[in-house]
Amino acid sequence: MFGRKKKTDVDEEATSFFGDENDESVEIDEAEDDLEVTGDEFGDESEGPYDITEIDSDDPTAGRDGQRLDLGSVLVPMPTGGQLQVEMAPNGSPQAVHLVTEHGRITVAAYAAPKSPGQWREVVAELAQSLRDDNSAVSVENGPWGRELAAVTANMDLRFIGVDGPRWMVRCVVAGPSGSTAANAPLVAIARDILRDTVVNRGSEPHPVRTPLPVVLPQVLAEQLAAAHEQQLAAAQQQQVAAQQQQSAPPAPPAPPARPTPPPRSGESGSAMQQLGQ
Repeated sequence: MFGRKKKTDVDEEATSFFGDENDESVEIDEAEDDLEVTGDEFGDESEGPYDITEIDSDDPTAGRDGQRLDLGSVLVPMPTGGQLQVEMAPNGSPQAVHLVTEHGRITVAAYAAPKSPGQWREVVAELAQSLRDDNSAVSVENGPWGRELAAVTANMDLRFIGVDGPRWMVRCVVAGPSGSTAANAPLVAIARDILRDTVVNRGSEPHPVRTPLPVVLPQVLAEQLAAAHEQQLAAAQQQQVAAQQQQSAPPAPPAPPARPTPPPRSGESGSAMQQLGQ
């Protein structure tokens, strides 16, 4: 079982735990205040995402309806029937972990933030402008945690859900085919359920504001990815060796010219066909 501590206790504990680095306040982009917000009004969210300090259980991977997947900076519940898709950085480290469902893809990531709330409002304004610059249709709607950004792009529909926490910000990206990221769509309901039971573990290390908090794969998953990566490297090396051998092999000698077929012999009484025709 796990519980949630009082907000005042959380704020005091988070302040003493994380220290005073990056204590500058966040200025809200004035352009964001001009965005029209649509949708129903929601009350204060009484559930997660949780800070790691809010979990009373000795096992933070024990979620509300099952085990959470420990990804280092975030612990997320797996959706029913969902699969994992790991995105690797050029240096071979995990960059993002996507939760793939039958309706679309959900990605939960945590970022460093200052003590003062408001980073998500600033990010919403920048995301909206960037998507509009790409000729995407954008709308800002109210969700359980405040403002959500919905966008229709040339390739897919998107919804961005953000939550400000104690010196962290969680961003959930929902991506799927046309209509799948509407406010009442099943994919969005799954994403919100995941966020309600997500735990953020910012750690005590100082991070610049907006820096993505590191993703750490579970050992079993990391070993599987390492084995798959080695197999891919071995297959690529075999293809390269085969190509080099083919290039260095001497050319095959030309085939001898085909011998012409001699015409049928004719006897004293004509050819065989002529004899049969007589």
